[in-house]
Amino acid sequence: MLIDTHCHLDFDWFDDDRDAVMARAAAAGVDRIIVPALDLENCTAVLALTEQYDNIYAAVGVHPNSSANWQDDWIDRLRDLSRHEKVVAIGEIGLDYYWDKSPKSVQHRALSLQLELAADLNLPVIIHNRDSSADVVRLLAESPLAGRERPGVLHSFAADWETAQAALAMGFYLGFTGPVTFKKADELRQIAAQVPIDRILVETDAPFLTPHPHRGKRNEPAYVAFVAERIARERGLETAVFSQHTTANALKLFWHVQ
Repeated sequence: MLIDTHCHLDFDWFDDDRDAVMARAAAAGVDRIIVPALDLENCTAVLALTEQYDNIYAAVGVHPNSSANWQDDWIDRLRDLSRHEKVVAIGEIGLDYYWDKSPKSVQHRALSLQLELAADLNLPVIIHNRDSSADVVRLLAESPLAGRERPGVLHSFAADWETAQAALAMGFYLGFTGPVTFKKADELRQIAAQVPIDRILVETDAPFLTPHPHRGKRNEPAYVAFVAERIARERGLETAVFSQHTTANALKLFWHVQ
């Protein structure tokens, strides 16, 4: 069994064949899928999707690239949305310095308030980090989530080992996506091999970041199996054994299953 802990299955890329995508995921052993929202409007669409499919769950939040018009009262709306029975996290939230879509100060405010909300609701967070590792680590360290048993995950991890160590020290999990399978991703694979076995997750970030051997095509949940296989090989484990660990980790982080 596998759990795709990050997949944008609500995107219109899947409108023509979503049922077939779900069937292929099931055939590949993908038992659950978490779909994170990007903004308040998207939260509604994601929650609607969870009501169509039994094994789809949601995260609600405002992505840094959607935060330019941030208003503090959005926290109240997110609090209401989080009451949905299939919400398992606050996300996708974080910082993004690659795309110049929101001032850094606004991104920081949005992230800090959403971290506080997650702590108040006892929900883990799904953290986006693009070219912003130092500030992500600092804001996480300053948040009430730091040091908790299950604070959240740095999704699609692509930073350096120093960032990984800082996140792990605060209790966070690290999620890995398709790039770990790419030919020139030796450094990323070395990091994936060093992460404690009880703190690693696999995900697709579909429709993006498609793993080898399907790179260049649309990504989908079934392909999380290629991510698991590549990391397992790097760690010297059977794929089935490694997958058991990542599934147990996801169940613990998002569903409180010990």
